[in-house]
Amino acid sequence: MPHYRRVGDVPPKRHTQFRAPDGSLYAEELMGAEGFSSASSLLYHRRPPTALVAADPVPAGDDDLRANEPLLPHHLRTSELPGGGDLVRDRHLLLANDDVRLAVAHPTEASELYRNATGDEIVYLRTGAARLESTFGALDCRAGDYVVVPTGTTHRWVPAVGGEPVAALVVEARGHVGPPERYLSPTGQFLEHSPYCERDLHAPEAPLIEDATADERDGGVAVLVRHRTGLTRYRYAHHPFDVVGWDGCLYPYRLSIHDFEPLTGRVHQPPPVHQTFAGPRFVVCSFVPRKLDYHPRAVPAPYNHANVDSDEVLYYCAGDFTSRKGSGIGVGSISLHPAGFTHGPQPGSVEASLGQEATEELAVMIDTFAPLQLGTAARTCDDPDYPWSWSRVTPG
Repeated sequence: MPHYRRVGDVPPKRHTQFRAPDGSLYAEELMGAEGFSSASSLLYHRRPPTALVAADPVPAGDDDLRANEPLLPHHLRTSELPGGGDLVRDRHLLLANDDVRLAVAHPTEASELYRNATGDEIVYLRTGAARLESTFGALDCRAGDYVVVPTGTTHRWVPAVGGEPVAALVVEARGHVGPPERYLSPTGQFLEHSPYCERDLHAPEAPLIEDATADERDGGVAVLVRHRTGLTRYRYAHHPFDVVGWDGCLYPYRLSIHDFEPLTGRVHQPPPVHQTFAGPRFVVCSFVPRKLDYHPRAVPAPYNHANVDSDEVLYYCAGDFTSRKGSGIGVGSISLHPAGFTHGPQPGSVEASLGQEATEELAVMIDTFAPLQLGTAARTCDDPDYPWSWSRVTPG
């Protein structure tokens, strides 16, 4: 993260004695990225966070990823996938490569404690509300929020009771994600041309000190850990949510897509103006309600284009998707337009867009720079007619 935060109680100088009211020393934990060479935070636990009492392998399941062959575009109707379960173990893996995994989830239950040791995660809430509880504190999240969870953060997801069910897109990176470098000054401050800034980022504001003595008496506190070779369930003598304070530049945060300020122009602007996050060999973009192109002869619909270096994924969240009209795509759909396939507006969309002054669409786009494979869930909810929707002909 580009800016420093301090939450709860911390000593005046790092790596010095910091004692509890009973005189015992708090246990200092450094959580840092890229060894000791990048962003970090210092957390102060009531008890040592290292007291491991058991470790057991957990079957990770077979992703059954398959190459996109023959090379085709896809329309994934994610609303057809089953709901229930939790936001960690009941994700439907749709698309993946060695850099990123894309899944959706429709959770109804709280997850167990979880830590992803392979990379950062971005969870986008399309509908509903949920609470992210972590060693850094609690973060109440709602529809439209991107929630960035740094690598190694012990956390759990708790869906809100009542209200609209949760529908989420999960982006699992193999590495770290953050704002694009072009939005930041050399010292990490958001620049004036950035479509969002520090005021739009929200992080935990108080420690989440949990009385977990019952868990500790019952054989320890379980934490599910995803690592590069699979899953392991650790058991600790002490609950990880015993942090009394922390400070630093590495922590979970949320950004509402509604706080992303779009850049517009007299003619159609390319997707990089919508970029929101950068990850290892992929980017995340936000398409939000905005004024359309205002040249007197502008064509507001996007032009046909061939992604020669990237696969393009769009998660349709709300509004009217003019360029996809007639394709069957709607709210909750995901489209995949792979590198090597020329795509553009559906037939009739260009003419229909002429004279339009604004769009109310809301969508999240992920562009990857390595081919995506399709998971079992993607093949389950795939629309077989989509590849032929530009010609309005279904092969016999």
